[in-house]
Amino acid sequence: MAPICGVQFLVLLYAMALVFQAALASDPSPVQDFCIAEKNSPVFINGLACKDPTLATAADFFFAGLDVPGNTMNRVGSNVTLVNAAVLPGLNTLGVSIARIDYAPYGLNPPHTHPRATELLTVLEGTLYVGFVTSNPENRLFVKTLRRGDVYVFPAGLVHFQFNVGNVDAVAIAALSSQNPGVVTVANAVFGTRPPVAEDVLTKAFGVDKGVIDELRAQFNQVGS
Repeated sequence: MAPICGVQFLVLLYAMALVFQAALASDPSPVQDFCIAEKNSPVFINGLACKDPTLATAADFFFAGLDVPGNTMNRVGSNVTLVNAAVLPGLNTLGVSIARIDYAPYGLNPPHTHPRATELLTVLEGTLYVGFVTSNPENRLFVKTLRRGDVYVFPAGLVHFQFNVGNVDAVAIAALSSQNPGVVTVANAVFGTRPPVAEDVLTKAFGVDKGVIDELRAQFNQVGS
C-alpha cells in the first residue's frame, strides 16, 4: 500500500472528524443492557444517573396512561403526553421516547422544534394537516394531509406543526429518537421569555410596530421590556 501523503492525511483526518461529530449528534449508545434512571441522584450528568441494576424491577420498564385523552381545553386546542426517561426510567440511555398528541376540532400543535430528536408521527384518529420547514436560506415548506394510519417524519431540529382540519377530535402517536427530545415552541420562545426579549429586537426582526409586539406578548401574559 502506498504511503499516505500529508494532504491525504489531512483529508482523512477531516473526514474522520465529520463522522465522529455525526456520531455524537444523537443520544449516546448504551454500554450495558439497561440503565434505570435514578431521578433522586445528587449526581448531575448529561442525562440521568443509573440506579443499581440489581434493584431493577419490571415496573422500571412500564408506563400506563397513553390510552387516556389529554386535556385540549387551552389556547391552541392540543395536548402532548410525553413518555420520556423522566417518567419511564427504563428508557434512560436507550435513545427513544414516545408521545400521545390529542387535538380538539381545529386544534393546533404549534410550530416547534425538537433540538435532540427526529419525530415519526402516526395518525390514529382524525385528519391532520402537517408540515415542516427546512433551514435557512431555503426555508422550503413540506406539507401533507394525513389520515388514520398515515405516517410522517419530521427531521431533527426543523420547525414543524400539526393542525386538525376536521370537526372531530384527532389523536396521533409520535416516536422520537431521544430519551429527552426537548421542545422549543417558536411563539413561546420569542414572545413568552422571562425576562422578555428587548422590544427593539422584536420590532426589527418581524418588521412590525410596538403595538403588534405588545398584542402578541399579551397572548403569553408577557409584559413589555
